[in-house]
Amino acid sequence: MPSPIIVDGHEDIAWNRLALNRDLFESVAEKRIREGPQPAHGEGSATVGYPELMQGNVRIVFATLYVAPDRPDRAALGKTYSNPQQAHDQAWEQLQYYISIASDPRVTLITRRADLDRVISSSDPRLGLVVLMEGADPVVQPNEVSEWFNAGVRIVGTSWGKTRYAGGTGAPGGLSQLGRELLAEMEGAGMALDVSHMAEQSFFEALDLFHGPVMASHSNCRAFVDTDRQLSDEMIRALVTRDGVIGTVVCNRFLRAGWDKKAGKDAVGLEDVVRHIRHVCDLAGDTLHAAIGSDFDGGFGNESTPREIDTVADLQKLGAVLARDLSNVDASNILGENWIRFLRRVLPE
Repeated sequence: MPSPIIVDGHEDIAWNRLALNRDLFESVAEKRIREGPQPAHGEGSATVGYPELMQGNVRIVFATLYVAPDRPDRAALGKTYSNPQQAHDQAWEQLQYYISIASDPRVTLITRRADLDRVISSSDPRLGLVVLMEGADPVVQPNEVSEWFNAGVRIVGTSWGKTRYAGGTGAPGGLSQLGRELLAEMEGAGMALDVSHMAEQSFFEALDLFHGPVMASHSNCRAFVDTDRQLSDEMIRALVTRDGVIGTVVCNRFLRAGWDKKAGKDAVGLEDVVRHIRHVCDLAGDTLHAAIGSDFDGGFGNESTPREIDTVADLQKLGAVLARDLSNVDASNILGENWIRFLRRVLPE
């Protein structure tokens, strides 16, 4: 039986290339040899490479435009911004990187439903990238949304920490007036809203104002890890009501409360990932709203993933754990089909 298609709702591929000099097409083993056991950039050992994505049948990735604000915990990485134009220029550089690698026959930039179908039906190994902007500061003014849409961006999240548009992780608050204008422009352009990293106040304000598709690319359950980075049960139910999809982050400190590197990689397993997924399913009453949003190589490395995970290829192992008490159809929904259905709603003809 062929391996199911996996869709990963969140990977910082361009950030890794432009800030950390990690080439997508280089294998994980090659990256680790080049960087050594303790990479100088401090982001942990690599888990993502094109060979491993294909090995794991990870055929579609929501590839981010992530630019780092100029604050102490990010400054050492070099690529940071202190004003909107800098954020714009760095995100635009990342977008051009995605456009450039899509000239390789192994990669497709997914901007239309036909692109999605081509990736899914291809008999040759092919990776499809859906561009997602994580934190909207690169949009200098809301009326520039159409520029980003025309260039290929299909999903935008307002926040990472606090942005000019909304409160975010570690920075409570609602939408600014600019944020309200941004959501109107996004809805008009046909973009989806990613609520991951939104503060709870801005989350609910956004759901009241924005009538387009909503999702959480990489968010876990606050029921198990009680921080504002996770989704409360009320937030999960609100996303389900809007037919949204929630990608579970495969990072140990988001999976088990109180975990740190001293506890060790082996302290967390794929059963912890499934616990978060099952909680979403239990609240939804079905398996149509839970998915994967690994955030691999997004500020943490192999050392901070569950014991069964060495590289992104090991996401396939999640299927066997899900199948212990779910049907094959349910497992396939979570591994990829839910994101695929969501994309069919978001992408233009």
